[in-house]
Amino acid sequence: MSTASPLPEQAGHLDALAEPEIELSIVMPCLNEAETLATCIDKAMRSLHDNGIAGEVIVADNGSTDGSQEIALRHGARVVPVARKGYGSALLGGIAAARGKYIIMGDSDDSYDFTDLMPFVNKLREGFDLVMGNRFRGGIKPGAMPPLHRYLGNPVLTGIGRLLFKSPCGDFHCGLRGFNREAIQKLDLRTTGMEFASEMVVKATLHGLRITEVPTTLSPDGRSRPPHLRSWRDGWRHLRFLLMYSPRWLFLYPGFLLMLAGLLVSLWLLPGPRVVGGVTFDVHTLLFAAMAIVVGYQAVIFALFTKVFAISEGLLPEDPRLNRWCSIITLETGLIAGALLILGGITGALLAVNLWGAQSFGPLDVSRSLRLVIPSVTAITLGVQTLFSSFFLSILGLRRR
Repeated sequence: MSTASPLPEQAGHLDALAEPEIELSIVMPCLNEAETLATCIDKAMRSLHDNGIAGEVIVADNGSTDGSQEIALRHGARVVPVARKGYGSALLGGIAAARGKYIIMGDSDDSYDFTDLMPFVNKLREGFDLVMGNRFRGGIKPGAMPPLHRYLGNPVLTGIGRLLFKSPCGDFHCGLRGFNREAIQKLDLRTTGMEFASEMVVKATLHGLRITEVPTTLSPDGRSRPPHLRSWRDGWRHLRFLLMYSPRWLFLYPGFLLMLAGLLVSLWLLPGPRVVGGVTFDVHTLLFAAMAIVVGYQAVIFALFTKVFAISEGLLPEDPRLNRWCSIITLETGLIAGALLILGGITGALLAVNLWGAQSFGPLDVSRSLRLVIPSVTAITLGVQTLFSSFFLSILGLRRR
């Protein structure tokens, strides 16, 4: 008696039923972690078993040459080779291969406690998209974090991140964190190095994901070799990333303050020289004030360019305020504003020429004549910048439309 084979649709359905649904994937980036990898995997497996969680352990291997891959397989982990070097690259590869609804990522150097994952899981089950560990609240054991990182690097970078992005996180760089896989994948994370940790927090904050923290402990790692982290290099990469993702603080605010300072000094000096504490400020100071206006204006324009480009490329989310401004600052309004500035500058230049003519085109009183020439040149420069910037902004806008 023969048995009919299932149809392809039925076979696929049966396979889906046979494969258990995975709730949690624990992802560990790995580059030559043979000394500690087995311990981390065993702790993670025990955590899954003791708490009755359907899960898996993924080792995202970044090209280990010490046998880490074989160790991972022997201890029941799934190895995902990631060819592109870098902490962020390894995690991106592991996240892409994960099958769980939730992911907890943590370093494979035995510095984080993989037996204490339920605080993360409980918060994820409550509906939070990103659950950050906070080592400063949970406890940093002696020798676990260098004083430079503990008292300067982490607090300063975390403070800058909270200031620039209004993030609720008190430990930006904790390597143990959990998240909803689907929500984080929508962020389109791109950095490949250590700054990946900052990118995840920043983008999650900017996109309005639900973020919370749980205390976690940090222990000295179990490796005999030096860590992959390089304090100054990686610290700079984190700071650079934070600044690049905040055009307001990198360009807009400094540019606006520079323009305001230059304008105030210019208005103060236009009537004539000023004496303060026996020091005379004249046209030479006026020239530097004009330079401050031009440089500040350029920085403000850069802020606008950067924001539009970043949104167009999917690096930053849509900004309703920017959309309102872009509906006002059109190519036509920019051209009109630029033309008016140039016209005002040319008018001032003609007045300066007229003043020169009144002196039979001979020697001039520099202090008097430059009070016309400097503002005129500044206005023409700003006008030309406005014309070109309006066209460039319009080109950027074509991509968005």
